[in-house]
Amino acid sequence: MYIVIVGAGKLGTQLSELLSSKDNNVALVDINNEALQKANLHMDLLTVNASGLSLNVLQELNVEKADVLIAVTSSDELNMLIATLAKKSGCKKVIARIRNPEHTDQLDFLKNNLNIDYVSNPELEVSKEIFKSLFKNEGVNTEDFAKGKVIMSELKVTDHSSLAESYIKNLNLPKKMLIVAILRDSKIIIPHGDTVVHSGDLLYLIGVKEEVNSFTKNNGVAVVPKPVKRVMIIGGGKAAFYLTKKLLRNEVAVKIIERDKERCKYLAQEFKKALIIHGDATDINLLLEENIADMDSVVLLTGFDEENILLSMVAKKQNVSKIITKVSRSNYVNIIEQLGIELAINPILITASGIMRNIYGGKILSITMLLGGQAEVLEVIAEENSKIVNRHLYQSGLPVGIIIGAVVKNGKILIPDGNMIIEPGNRVIVFCLKEETGRIEEFFYKNKRGFLNELWYGNKSNR
Repeated sequence: MYIVIVGAGKLGTQLSELLSSKDNNVALVDINNEALQKANLHMDLLTVNASGLSLNVLQELNVEKADVLIAVTSSDELNMLIATLAKKSGCKKVIARIRNPEHTDQLDFLKNNLNIDYVSNPELEVSKEIFKSLFKNEGVNTEDFAKGKVIMSELKVTDHSSLAESYIKNLNLPKKMLIVAILRDSKIIIPHGDTVVHSGDLLYLIGVKEEVNSFTKNNGVAVVPKPVKRVMIIGGGKAAFYLTKKLLRNEVAVKIIERDKERCKYLAQEFKKALIIHGDATDINLLLEENIADMDSVVLLTGFDEENILLSMVAKKQNVSKIITKVSRSNYVNIIEQLGIELAINPILITASGIMRNIYGGKILSITMLLGGQAEVLEVIAEENSKIVNRHLYQSGLPVGIIIGAVVKNGKILIPDGNMIIEPGNRVIVFCLKEETGRIEEFFYKNKRGFLNELWYGNKSNR
């Protein structure tokens, strides 16, 4: 596909990296030449130092031949206008990031009247992810696939676990579950029968929901949490706004600590039933006075990753049972793992996942990014005439970094072995390392390259 991305901030850069690695042709547009130069150092894409609002620039980019334009500048209004211009110019699909809560209630109106195909709201998506995590029944992090029939779970191996120091081939694994990957010392290992599981490993399991849940419970990892009735949110930004709205609707007591006085006034006006505290959460005495130890959950949503990580450690020391930490920088993933923080939310990856699901339409039903984008779990529909169908898996030539975790055939969930034959139309749950994501289309879809023209070959440089 030919994809134009306007805005080279964190999200625009992340999308450029993900999409340019999937055999797409990506043009990244921004007025910040320094950001474009950084992108050009490690990505194969076209960078254009100009305003995406310029109709001349869009025409020079042949936007009328683009499959998708994604507007992710820092301005909602600018994103809406760029997307509308691109659509009017003939772009097949346009996506705009719109973050302001004031626009939330009129998104359908904006989409219909401005011809925007998909609206991305990072803070709203983050709040949904946090809300889902707060009310999960399992004590491990899980993601659902195949309409909830298949799940992926993360399972931490403890010193006392029966899994520790065992060969995978000797483990009594459920028939409908696979260990698709192991995270050890911040590195992902694709396991085989002779791989030894060590204490401290994080196992990634894919399989039938009931069997995965039973396996985690039998190994003493999953603990059913107590009901979430009291939540402390540190940081009163947009994500906190959306999350508070959801929590209050579910009769959860919410306490927000925010250092900006005017923001506190706004939140107090919007949420009469929430307790809004004006103060600096890095003051440990304030947290103790506000009874952080009595909270069922603490959610860290300040604008500073370092502050969120520090405060999550404070909450952990106070024995808070559920701690959710927002971390925007993917290179902090290793630090988070070493500190033992249980659940980190990355707004960039969550937003990028939603946008990519929309871009691929029916091809990719869902996509979950792991470990700061080091790996992905995708739910795809196998297409007729693609490499993966109508042959035994051992004959397909799949690289080591692409693992078929489960296949849904005629409503039945199957855990594949080398002799399985995937048929057109089957749902396939795929675990894929970042370096192999570009080969997903090679195996699951007919080989279709995106738009390529003289612009790409003749002008792949900063303008």
